[in-house]
Amino acid sequence: MNELIKEIVGVYLKHGWELRRVLLRPESRAELETWISALGEIKQEDAELDALWFSRPSHEQREAWELRLVAENPYALFETFEADESEEERENVRREMEARMREYSTKKVMSDEL
Repeated sequence: MNELIKEIVGVYLKHGWELRRVLLRPESRAELETWISALGEIKQEDAELDALWFSRPSHEQREAWELRLVAENPYALFETFEADESEEERENVRREMEARMREYSTKKVMSDEL
Protein backbone atom coordinates (compact mmCIF):
# COMPACT_ATOMS: atom_id res chain seq x y z
CA MET A 1 0.00 0.00 0.00
CA ASN A 2 2.89 2.35 0.72
CA GLU A 3 4.02 2.29 -2.93
CA LEU A 4 0.46 2.84 -4.18
CA ILE A 5 0.03 5.90 -1.96
CA LYS A 6 3.38 7.31 -3.07
CA GLU A 7 2.35 6.82 -6.70
CA ILE A 8 -1.05 8.49 -6.20
CA VAL A 9 0.45 11.45 -4.31
CA GLY A 10 3.17 11.83 -6.96
CA VAL A 11 0.64 12.04 -9.79
CA TYR A 12 -1.46 14.62 -7.96
CA LEU A 13 1.56 16.75 -7.01
CA LYS A 14 2.71 16.67 -10.64
CA HIS A 15 -0.63 18.22 -11.64
CA GLY A 16 -0.56 21.00 -9.03
CA TRP A 17 -2.60 19.39 -6.28
CA GLU A 18 -1.67 19.62 -2.59
CA LEU A 19 -2.24 16.72 -0.17
CA ARG A 20 -4.49 18.16 2.56
CA ARG A 21 -5.92 15.23 4.53
CA VAL A 22 -5.41 11.52 4.92
CA LEU A 23 -8.21 9.09 5.82
CA LEU A 24 -6.97 5.69 7.00
CA ARG A 25 -8.37 2.48 8.43
CA PRO A 26 -6.62 1.43 11.68
CA GLU A 27 -4.88 -1.51 9.97
CA SER A 28 -3.56 0.79 7.24
CA ARG A 29 -2.36 3.30 9.81
CA ALA A 30 -0.23 0.60 11.43
CA GLU A 31 1.22 -0.43 8.04
CA LEU A 32 1.98 3.18 7.04
CA GLU A 33 3.39 4.44 10.33
CA THR A 34 6.68 5.71 8.81
CA TRP A 35 4.94 7.50 5.94
CA ILE A 36 2.41 9.06 8.31
CA SER A 37 5.10 10.41 10.61
CA ALA A 38 6.64 12.26 7.63
CA LEU A 39 3.36 14.06 6.81
CA GLY A 40 3.87 16.83 9.33
CA GLU A 41 0.91 19.20 9.57
CA ILE A 42 -1.41 17.31 7.21
CA LYS A 43 -4.67 16.40 8.93
CA GLN A 44 -5.05 12.66 9.57
CA GLU A 45 -8.34 10.97 10.40
CA ASP A 46 -9.37 7.45 11.29
CA ALA A 47 -11.84 6.18 8.72
CA GLU A 48 -13.62 3.11 7.37
CA LEU A 49 -11.67 3.40 4.10
CA ASP A 50 -8.30 4.59 2.86
CA ALA A 51 -8.54 7.84 0.91
CA LEU A 52 -6.60 11.03 0.29
CA TRP A 53 -7.91 14.60 0.11
CA PHE A 54 -6.20 16.96 -2.35
CA SER A 55 -6.92 20.59 -3.20
CA ARG A 56 -5.73 23.23 -5.64
CA PRO A 57 -6.85 26.63 -6.90
CA SER A 58 -9.48 26.49 -9.63
CA HIS A 59 -10.72 29.01 -12.18
CA GLU A 60 -12.62 32.15 -11.17
CA GLN A 61 -11.17 32.24 -7.64
CA ARG A 62 -12.64 28.87 -6.76
CA GLU A 63 -10.92 26.05 -4.92
CA ALA A 64 -11.07 22.45 -6.15
CA TRP A 65 -11.05 19.50 -3.76
CA GLU A 66 -10.75 15.86 -4.77
CA LEU A 67 -11.18 12.77 -2.62
CA ARG A 68 -9.16 9.87 -4.09
CA LEU A 69 -9.75 6.31 -2.94
CA VAL A 70 -6.49 4.44 -2.29
CA ALA A 71 -7.03 1.53 -4.67
CA GLU A 72 -5.46 0.10 -7.82
CA ASN A 73 -8.48 1.17 -9.88
CA PRO A 74 -8.71 4.98 -9.73
CA TYR A 75 -11.87 6.37 -8.20
CA ALA A 76 -12.26 9.95 -7.02
CA LEU A 77 -14.95 12.49 -6.19
CA PHE A 78 -14.50 16.12 -7.16
CA GLU A 79 -16.02 19.39 -5.93
CA THR A 80 -15.24 23.07 -6.34
CA PHE A 81 -15.98 25.73 -3.75
CA GLU A 82 -16.75 29.40 -4.24
CA ALA A 83 -14.40 31.86 -2.57
CA ASP A 84 -17.20 33.14 -0.32
CA GLU A 85 -18.32 29.71 0.96
CA SER A 86 -17.79 29.31 4.70
CA GLU A 87 -15.49 26.62 6.05
CA GLU A 88 -18.54 25.05 7.72
CA GLU A 89 -20.32 24.76 4.34
CA ARG A 90 -17.19 23.30 2.77
CA GLU A 91 -16.76 20.79 5.57
CA ASN A 92 -20.39 19.65 5.21
CA VAL A 93 -19.82 18.99 1.51
CA ARG A 94 -16.56 17.15 2.20
CA ARG A 95 -18.31 14.91 4.77
CA GLU A 96 -21.03 14.14 2.23
CA MET A 97 -18.34 13.20 -0.28
CA GLU A 98 -16.70 10.91 2.27
CA ALA A 99 -20.07 9.21 2.86
CA ARG A 100 -20.49 8.67 -0.90
CA MET A 101 -16.95 7.26 -1.08
CA ARG A 102 -17.69 4.84 1.80
CA GLU A 103 -20.86 3.74 0.04
CA TYR A 104 -18.94 3.16 -3.21
CA SER A 105 -16.14 1.22 -1.52
CA THR A 106 -18.61 -0.94 0.43
CA LYS A 107 -20.52 -1.82 -2.76
CA LYS A 108 -17.23 -2.49 -4.58
CA VAL A 109 -16.00 -4.88 -1.86
CA MET A 110 -19.35 -6.70 -1.89
CA SER A 111 -19.33 -7.08 -5.69
CA ASP A 112 -15.69 -8.24 -5.64
CA GLU A 113 -16.63 -10.98 -3.17
CA LEU A 114 -19.36 -12.40 -5.44
